[in-house]
Amino acid sequence: MDDLKRMAIFASVVQHGSMSSAARAMAMSTSAVSQQVRQLEQGSGVTLLHRSTRKLTPTDAGARFAEHCIAMVASAQQAKQQLVLAHDAPSGELRISAPVGFARHVAPALAPLLAAYPELKLRLLVDDAMIDLIDARIDLALRAGRLADSSWAAKRLCSFEWVLCASPDYLRRHGTPTTPADLLSHQWMVGSREGSALHFELDGPAGEHESLRLEARIASNNQLTLEQMCAAGLGMALVTHPDVHGALRAGQLVRVLPAWRLPEITVWAVTPQRENQPAKVRHAIVALQSYLNAAPGVLA
Repeated sequence: MDDLKRMAIFASVVQHGSMSSAARAMAMSTSAVSQQVRQLEQGSGVTLLHRSTRKLTPTDAGARFAEHCIAMVASAQQAKQQLVLAHDAPSGELRISAPVGFARHVAPALAPLLAAYPELKLRLLVDDAMIDLIDARIDLALRAGRLADSSWAAKRLCSFEWVLCASPDYLRRHGTPTTPADLLSHQWMVGSREGSALHFELDGPAGEHESLRLEARIASNNQLTLEQMCAAGLGMALVTHPDVHGALRAGQLVRVLPAWRLPEITVWAVTPQRENQPAKVRHAIVALQSYLNAAPGVLA
């Protein structure tokens, strides 16, 4: 490291033409600059400068060496500038992972950010499995629900409202539930990686509280597929309101027991580092939170 510092000092001496000018540029004393150059010469066994009372000129070896030293300093300055840009302006590739059902929110949330910063690139990895952030080099992961304890940093973005849904065709064939007890006689689908049990609690409009455990006929680890099967009339499903808002408005799905409320599910932005987040991550989190908090069925 000492040699790198001396090389930077030598580059400044050659560029400024004197020890004193280089000393002023580097906020050092002239004697300190002279000592560093002398140590560089002694360590290499090569004379780098012709010294006289009137001027300072590099030797042939010194001139060739100075070219590399000046290039080294320029590269270091460019590297430092890249750190400044990474801190201030989003750039480079932003690697995001999201569950299949949640990925639909990424495009509208980040479109303004990508439009504003042409140097920013996006790589979206869509997978319902829990991707390891370090192995997959993920900058930002979108997760929902309870998070496992880890060294990763998590920021709450919002909460989603759970709703009970079925297709109009299914309700015509099987009837529309009017009480939580009616739910027990219906066919259910569950979004689960393991098992087919569905457990949830409901709060009624008059302060009632019900806790239900149901056996699902259909289980899927893919939330989007679950919503599609629900719209196809295969059964009832517990889904998040923002994910089915369009289907509810279009009449493809109907909300069941709309007067009853279910617990919220928290949406998180998870990053592999807690401090010194690059600009691309900081701006993406702000964009996602801004978009989600304005979306239907989202609880800020």
